[in-house]
Amino acid sequence: MCGIVGYIGIQDSKEILLKGLEKLEYRGYDSAGIAVSNNEGVHVFKEKGRIADLRKIVDLDVSANMGIGHTRWATHGAPSQVNAHPHQSESGKLTLVHNGVIENYDMLKREYLQEVTLKSDTDTEVVVQIIELFVNDGLEVEDAFRKTLKLLKGSYALALLDNENDETIYVAKNKSPLLVGLGDGFNVVASDAMAMLQVTNQYVELMDKEIVIVKKDQVTIQTLDGEVVNRDSYTAELDASDIEKGTYPHYMLKEIDEQPAVIRKIVQTYQDEQGSLTIDKDILQAMNDADRIYIIAAGTSYHAGLVGKQFIEKMAKIPVEVHISSEFGYNMPLLSEKPLFIFISQSGETADSRAVLVEIKELGYKALTITNVPGSTLSREADYTLLLHAGPEIAVASTKAYTAQLAVLAILAEVTAKSRGFDSNYDLVQELGIVANAMDVLCGEKEEFEAIAREFLSTTRNCFFIGRGIDFYVGLEGALKLKEISYIQAEGFAGGELKHGTIALIENGTPVVALATQESVNLSIRGNVKEVVARGANPCIISMKGLETEEDRFVIPEVYGLLTPLISVIPLQLISYYAALHRECDVDKPRNLAKSVTVE
Repeated sequence: MCGIVGYIGIQDSKEILLKGLEKLEYRGYDSAGIAVSNNEGVHVFKEKGRIADLRKIVDLDVSANMGIGHTRWATHGAPSQVNAHPHQSESGKLTLVHNGVIENYDMLKREYLQEVTLKSDTDTEVVVQIIELFVNDGLEVEDAFRKTLKLLKGSYALALLDNENDETIYVAKNKSPLLVGLGDGFNVVASDAMAMLQVTNQYVELMDKEIVIVKKDQVTIQTLDGEVVNRDSYTAELDASDIEKGTYPHYMLKEIDEQPAVIRKIVQTYQDEQGSLTIDKDILQAMNDADRIYIIAAGTSYHAGLVGKQFIEKMAKIPVEVHISSEFGYNMPLLSEKPLFIFISQSGETADSRAVLVEIKELGYKALTITNVPGSTLSREADYTLLLHAGPEIAVASTKAYTAQLAVLAILAEVTAKSRGFDSNYDLVQELGIVANAMDVLCGEKEEFEAIAREFLSTTRNCFFIGRGIDFYVGLEGALKLKEISYIQAEGFAGGELKHGTIALIENGTPVVALATQESVNLSIRGNVKEVVARGANPCIISMKGLETEEDRFVIPEVYGLLTPLISVIPLQLISYYAALHRECDVDKPRNLAKSVTVE
């Protein structure tokens, strides 16, 4: 979703801002812009399209030691140069970038801006025009900014420039992520620490409804009522080399290949000195105190939650419900007496999930966040956090974060099970090691998966994924990967559900990917394959060694049955990747999508 960068210091800001925006491209965007300020005023450059398009219009002769930048993902108004950020007030005095959604912007426009002609369709322009209105009434810019913030309802991360003051960036946030980075003779602003890792790894977290005055040698954090807040900085634990593609053509392919190493790192991180798996005792106590667990997530993380439900129920014997966060927030079910909420989010900034977290915290319930980003909003605001340790995931289509989520959920379930006296007949550390080795094998089969993509998906307009039990949940994720990056209309179904309506969509040549990794339902799913073949489908069966037949298209290595989702998903990731390549799609930055969905 939208990204913000800002710089104030002694260097020319243009290239720092542009490089920062390039680091935020993974979040998804449709336009971009920067505004830089010097003693001649504020200079704005913005363009629809990619950062590369923006670079072409930036005037290299303009030198400025302060500026702000933005990548936009359209919410109010179509993607266009006019709707791109930054936005300026009517006189040009004030310049603003904004992430989030101002829910009451239309009401504010009617109440305050009837005499102002707006240039864009955005809620952001409404904000900057109201700030100038209060300045024209006699307020200083900081006071006008503060007064406007008190009017806003919704989510925002804001960075504001005054063309008569090239020594200050005004910053504020509510519900949308924003950080201030600290340097020697300079300071920065960023939605994501990796955007400005090029210049600093020291950051200060900002909390909701705070306003920040950022100068090159000073950062002042205040509440909206003017109370000064003192907060220590932290070191962003990111390796700049992890953010680069290296020799890979796409981040997605690099991140698929990183999955074996991620699993090994997770196992190592969650082991104690004796080699036993362990989690924080407070988390373990919360798991054991719960009479029911509610997993809240969206997209790929929701699919991980469905598999996690199987882990927790089968290992630890605790009932689990899995809910889509955007639905749960508006349609909360009857809750058990002692619920524990688990929020799963790669970014830790998912707005739909945060809305649920705020609601359940008000009800007094405990929450655990499973995320890849330490210091993220969901991590800070939950009672407990389990980190994925997957490293930065740049491609919009999640791969390594998904398998990392499964691994951490399996460890959580296993440790909880043992604490409850349920001994397993396997060694999870050993089994996850086998999984990592199997991942290595699968990542070495790229030519085979490219051939499958070419054979089944080069020209098709749709594709179905079917499975039984835990394979059904993996099929949902496989369908999501394919539709995300190749734009093929893809759906995942439980094998037995096809005959209850969906089989009507099967035509001659329709590709159907069937997963057959579970012995208990192996014969059932193969019967479902015969049903679709009888209607003309083109089946691609992916089975596990020991369950294979001659008609199977690919056989994955054998692993412990409950853990098969960690490896059965890899063929689906790679098939989707090569399908997108063959169809000449933008693999890492698919249309209309964002990496971190920070608005509801």
